[in-house]
Amino acid sequence: MLIEIVSWIAVALIVATSTAMLINRDWRVSLGALAVQYIAAFWLVTRHLPFVMGSAKLVTGWMVVAALGMTRLGLSHIEEENEETFWPRGRWFRMILIAIVTLVAAGSTPRIEAAIPGLGLQVIAGSLILIGAGVVHLGVTSNLLRVILGLLTMLTGFEILYAAIESSILVAGLLAVTNLGLGIVGSYLLIAGVYPPDSEDEETA
Repeated sequence: MLIEIVSWIAVALIVATSTAMLINRDWRVSLGALAVQYIAAFWLVTRHLPFVMGSAKLVTGWMVVAALGMTRLGLSHIEEENEETFWPRGRWFRMILIAIVTLVAAGSTPRIEAAIPGLGLQVIAGSLILIGAGVVHLGVTSNLLRVILGLLTMLTGFEILYAAIESSILVAGLLAVTNLGLGIVGSYLLIAGVYPPDSEDEETA
């Protein structure tokens, strides 16, 4: 019973952190919310995977957050670009989108549990909310850092759902490497966007 309650708390944390990442423009708050999101995902993953494998996913996620945070901190002297160039900017609009994602996840969770028994309502709900929140995040921003955050959110949701179906150590390792690769590529693109190679060539010439 206690495990079920804590799992629902983890789902609530996923909703809260996804909303914070979507409506807040401060990159520090977004990265902090992503770090807390990995804690909630860690708990849901350990419902079907050993504690060690779940811990590896948590540490990997925090390494990605640290890499993105240090990269963005090094670029703090650069004025952040306008991230909403083609979509409504209101926070209420984004909160409505998250509410829609949550309602769709709540409606789909019992059907998926009935089709694939044993996954767990909390695991299904948390993964669907993360995937939906990632899609929404990608749809309302053009900022590079936030695009990376949206992709990481989607990937985390997929990892939770896949961990409930397949407990392969090799697949878990490949997903961890994918997370790290996405974080490294995101850090590189952030630096390359501020200091493009062409400008350096022109200065040396």
